[in-house]
Amino acid sequence: MAADARDEVDDIVAAWQRERPDLDTTPMQVLSRVTRLARHLDRARRAAFAAHSLEPWEFDVLSALRRSGPPYQLSPGRLVTETLVTSGTMTNRVDRLTERGLVSREADPADRRGVQVTLTAAGRSAVDAALDELLEQERSLLSSLPPRDAEALAASLRTLARHV
Repeated sequence: MAADARDEVDDIVAAWQRERPDLDTTPMQVLSRVTRLARHLDRARRAAFAAHSLEPWEFDVLSALRRSGPPYQLSPGRLVTETLVTSGTMTNRVDRLTERGLVSREADPADRRGVQVTLTAAGRSAVDAALDELLEQERSLLSSLPPRDAEALAASLRTLARHV
């Protein structure tokens, strides 16, 4: 491998191979890079959301509503499922988003005891703008990969994720 094609993970793996030649360090070659890329992605996500005055958790809730399609409305229980948080956490998040005018609570016409969380026009504008920024950041992160390689990487990661 050419010296300019090496990265810090190659150095870490080489050191482990030197110190522990009895171990197969192949998983590190993939997963250490995934971990490092995840850190870069997290920073890019936070920057994209901050540019539109959103926290990552706010984007998660707003984007779940936006992806649901018109009328951009979900039950709190469905939001819990979509965002992988507890119901208590979701109640707090909906309260905070309601205070900011990004969502509203409405009575569920199918169940008078229930409520639906609805994306407001301001919420839709915020999540759409943040998504545009996020995709720009993500394109930048992937810019060194030819499209065919990006597609192959996506397919490989999908296969891996299905089995984890």
